[in-house]
Amino acid sequence: MGRWVRPELTRNVFLNPDVRIDKAKRGMGVLENKEEGEKYAEHGLRKFLRTRPPEIMPTINQFFSQDE
Repeated sequence: MGRWVRPELTRNVFLNPDVRIDKAKRGMGVLENKEEGEKYAEHGLRKFLRTRPPEIMPTINQFFSQDE
């Protein structure tokens, strides 16, 4: 491969249920793939991250935000 491929594009192409690579499904206007969409939306990592606070490094944030 002569060029770099952006990782987010590659991830989107392989994991997003709305992206059509297969020729048989490419001509369809609306895909009937509710199960595949549910699997994409309810991915284990997404389920885990929904319960976590939106912090990058919580330990460092707590260290610097505590009063002495």
